[in-house]
Amino acid sequence: QVHLEESGGGSVQAGGSLRLSCAGSGGTFRSYRMGWFRQAPGKEREFVASISWSGGGIYYADSVKGRFTVSRDNDKNTLYLQMDSLKPADTAVYYCASSSGGDYDSVYGMDYWGRGTLVTVSS
Repeated sequence: QVHLEESGGGSVQAGGSLRLSCAGSGGTFRSYRMGWFRQAPGKEREFVASISWSGGGIYYADSVKGRFTVSRDNDKNTLYLQMDSLKPADTAVYYCASSSGGDYDSVYGMDYWGRGTLVTVSS
């Protein structure tokens, strides 16, 4: 079973940056496609970004394209999300997740989830 733990959330003003990390353990981290999702208060969890096991095959939600960058370090079993030019609409709990083959942009395509880290962007 894969254990995922996010860190790096916090409060930032609009236009600022944050870098989220997701540490993986208990499985073969390098063999999974990894993704970031987020859930704002009162809304459904939504896809943010995804990266294949090799570091290629990168996809972003339209709402974050050009502002967020997903990456991974398989030697450190860690997934990252660099978030720049943050907006109040980016306020949410951010989750990392692993997939062994499901749809990369669907919550139903993920096998394991972290507990999330809160990002708050003020105007």
